[in-house]
Amino acid sequence: MKKILFVCHGNICRSPMAEFVMKDLVQKAGLTDQFHIASAATSREEIGNPVYPPARRKLAEHGISCAGHAARQLTRQDYADYDFLVGMDSANLRDMHCICGGDPDGKISLLLDHTARPGNVADPWYTGDFQATWLDVMAGCQGLLAEFAGDFPKRSV
Repeated sequence: MKKILFVCHGNICRSPMAEFVMKDLVQKAGLTDQFHIASAATSREEIGNPVYPPARRKLAEHGISCAGHAARQLTRQDYADYDFLVGMDSANLRDMHCICGGDPDGKISLLLDHTARPGNVADPWYTGDFQATWLDVMAGCQGLLAEFAGDFPKRSV
């Protein structure tokens, strides 16, 4: 079983979008029993809060539910519990390394590193552009799933 934890700043926009998009892709591929997928925040600001309404609406536009989500913070134990910790931007990556005490096993990556256009996932909290974030998240999740399916060579860590 592959255990994936998506991480962003508050765990109310980008990382839950990635969590639920990936769950949807995995389910449609008939691989649900081969994955455990969740999300977390690097900050404590939104702990306990649901998915931000515009992000929830964007998921719903594509028939994806995020019901029951409550923001939580990344912990050092998550590094041991998950096989892949996938951040949304370089600031998240820096914070993930601090919280996890580094990345000795090469488990931490950026979502868009799993695509042909590496970089940061657009942050809709600041831009208001949830469509751009949707496109980034979908591309990243599809790329990550394709890596697991063997469609692309594994990225070097």
